[in-house]
Amino acid sequence: MAKDTAIYGLSSIIGRFLNYLLVPLYTAHLSAASGGYGIITNMYAYVALVLVLLTFGMETTYFRFTNKTHTDSQTVYSTTLISVGAVSALFAALVILFITPVSQIMGYGDHPSYVWVMALTVSIDAFLCIPFAHLRQQKKAIKFAALKLLNIVVSIFLNIVYFAWLDGNDVGYAFYINLFCTAMLAVCLMSEYTGFRWRLDTKLLRTMLSYSWPILILGIAGILNQTADKMLFPYIYEGSDMLEQLGIYGACSKIAMIMAMITQAFRFAYEPIVFAGVKDKGQHEMYEQAMKYFIIFTLLAFLMVVGYLDLLKYIVRNPDYWVGLRVVPIVMAAEIMMGVYFNLSFWYKIIDKTIWGAWFSGIGCAVLLAVNFIFVPKYGYMACAWGGVAGYGVAMVTSYFVGQKYYPLNYPLKDIAIYTIAAIVFVAVMLLIKEQPLWLSLTVNTVLILLYLALIIKRDLPLEKLPVIGKKFRKNK
Repeated sequence: MAKDTAIYGLSSIIGRFLNYLLVPLYTAHLSAASGGYGIITNMYAYVALVLVLLTFGMETTYFRFTNKTHTDSQTVYSTTLISVGAVSALFAALVILFITPVSQIMGYGDHPSYVWVMALTVSIDAFLCIPFAHLRQQKKAIKFAALKLLNIVVSIFLNIVYFAWLDGNDVGYAFYINLFCTAMLAVCLMSEYTGFRWRLDTKLLRTMLSYSWPILILGIAGILNQTADKMLFPYIYEGSDMLEQLGIYGACSKIAMIMAMITQAFRFAYEPIVFAGVKDKGQHEMYEQAMKYFIIFTLLAFLMVVGYLDLLKYIVRNPDYWVGLRVVPIVMAAEIMMGVYFNLSFWYKIIDKTIWGAWFSGIGCAVLLAVNFIFVPKYGYMACAWGGVAGYGVAMVTSYFVGQKYYPLNYPLKDIAIYTIAAIVFVAVMLLIKEQPLWLSLTVNTVLILLYLALIIKRDLPLEKLPVIGKKFRKNK
């Protein structure tokens, strides 16, 4: 798992880092007042939700059914491809057919191309999720990572050509470039959906759908926890500077997305292993230890981002956006809770009781929506950030306590508490001294991060077992 996580993680982190280049590029050429980045933030929030709807839980369902002894993995794969592909094609056709009313409802009546281009893009993306899942299932991590990085590199290159070299400022080109890159990926993945007989097993599909529909509900609630604030903001914020404020929130939230990278890399490697070894002895211990180390290293990332925020803020090139930097620690805290909730989610997936996930995510989503509707009109995007903490916090806590009843695990709560308390204390110190001279605050923050690293090494990091470093460690010892 560590090897696969390293490959997925490297591609995810490098990919997201390269994608970060779009943030300074967009914010440099699209001022906060123009609302251009607000449009990007709003549109991609819709894209994230639609992607969940079009895949309707079939990624996780594919992993679950392809590892069942009484099912043919090729039939499972083909059935998954056909079902997701058909739904995605239908969605794209309906949006294009009714483009005028759809674009007007979304607030883009003057720019319907924004809507149909992104609808076509997300439809292709949804279909490609299954070949990518197949690569993960087949342990083809290198091919998976290479294609993901290729997509991002080409996207960045084309964005630089238009926005920097040609000095363009039409936000629509960001969407056109995305469509081109997605189509390119479809061509590159052709070997993953050709060369075999496509077969739709309707009986199998009905069984898969009975497993996947609670995951769909879970996914809808989960993605709403991440994107509902950005979709609802234009409708519930009362100021005339709506797109400007949304752009500020979206740009500064990007800095906090390192936590999403870590969670995604962990998920890509962890999910196939969990389902493949569901009956293995020692799985309980793996779940327990995976939770602890996930929390340890996400808290380390949290400390590093907060500690060096005065440097990381230059990712957002235009100082007009920096007023929103105060949301970064809050959004990162919400991302950590989301990651913990993901770790907790395996108990109901393993016992095939995915309906519990729908309940937990639904409750969390309801809390988030309530916070947004009640507080956004008065507090703006700060309420959006705190809504994420509230939503994920509730989902995380409820999943833990119910899970201990149906699938009890002995999580190392004492160790987790030690690291959590240490991180909270260190972050509090960082925030208290943020008004000090930059050299002083950076020095103190670095010392605090090193102290946290020392705590990890002293308590839990087996240096002697690490490759290369471990060999030298054992030799010196």
